[in-house]
Amino acid sequence: MQQARPLNQQKPERMDLRALWGGIAFSALFTLLVWALDSRLEPIRQTFLPDTGAAWYWWQLPNPTFWTQFSAWALYLVHQFAIWYLIYYAQTRVKKYTTGLHPVNIWALGINAVFVLLHLLQTHLFYDGLAQDVSIFSSQGSVIVLLVMVLLMENKRRGLFFGKKVPIKTSIVDAVRKYHGYFFAWAIIYTFWYHPMETTTGHLLGTFYTLMLMLQGSLFLTRIHVNKYWTVAQELMVVVHGTIVALSNTNGMWPMFGFGFLGIFIITQMHGLGWSKLTRWIVAGLFLGWMAYVYNGRGWDKLNEVFRIPVIDYVLVFVLAGLVWVFIAIGNGIKKLRQSS
Repeated sequence: MQQARPLNQQKPERMDLRALWGGIAFSALFTLLVWALDSRLEPIRQTFLPDTGAAWYWWQLPNPTFWTQFSAWALYLVHQFAIWYLIYYAQTRVKKYTTGLHPVNIWALGINAVFVLLHLLQTHLFYDGLAQDVSIFSSQGSVIVLLVMVLLMENKRRGLFFGKKVPIKTSIVDAVRKYHGYFFAWAIIYTFWYHPMETTTGHLLGTFYTLMLMLQGSLFLTRIHVNKYWTVAQELMVVVHGTIVALSNTNGMWPMFGFGFLGIFIITQMHGLGWSKLTRWIVAGLFLGWMAYVYNGRGWDKLNEVFRIPVIDYVLVFVLAGLVWVFIAIGNGIKKLRQSS
């Protein structure tokens, strides 16, 4: 019979894993709370202006006041700079990964939880988010760039095309890895404060997804932060969110989002999970079979929808790599000028 390990040899408790599951539970309960308070916002919805198209964000007050806008911007900025400071502190003071939780992780989890609750309160007192003052494309674009940055950073581990790596300079990837936390924190918190705490299916899924990303951001420098299954699960959540939002818009474009984002999973993301070649072939076969079934009825002339999102994302990977290379070159040039002066 196997003997128990001595107390001093017991495996350390995975506090990062406990924090993950606790954060998921909090996010689910908070999303349920937002839904439960739906009726309180109905009188406000009756005042909305008519929808004028893709560039119009419907969920905003027709007559904003100083306080409706100030409440959103002030809370957003405090939230944003608080998390940026914690990232800086972690990078300069902590630096090492752990299976536990650093004090800075507890601070990040607590600050995010407080501002999540404050945003709900702000919605019911003042309603408007940042959408009153900035374009809807800024919110959507920030998340797209976030997902593209993940593809770039993970190229060395899982490749970009069917497990094959593309030759991107190590200095570029290292720069993105070093500074991605600041951009991710901006993209997530900005998007979170862009929307009021509305209760459409798309808003609720978006709220839950954003909270998952905040949770990931709060667990920096822990082992769960770089867990391949947890990270790819977050990448896949955009499939559910994008597809359901497209279905709710009744414009018939859901296959572009569903098959587009799943296509990226087949081409790139699943190759970092350690699956056997047979498993990957089976998953790819199921994807192609479902796609053939849908387009057999939808019309093969519309098959180009499937390629739009993958093509855009992969092109953006190289565009982003090029921009980072330019910034590195500028930085090196400035450094040389300072050294020579």
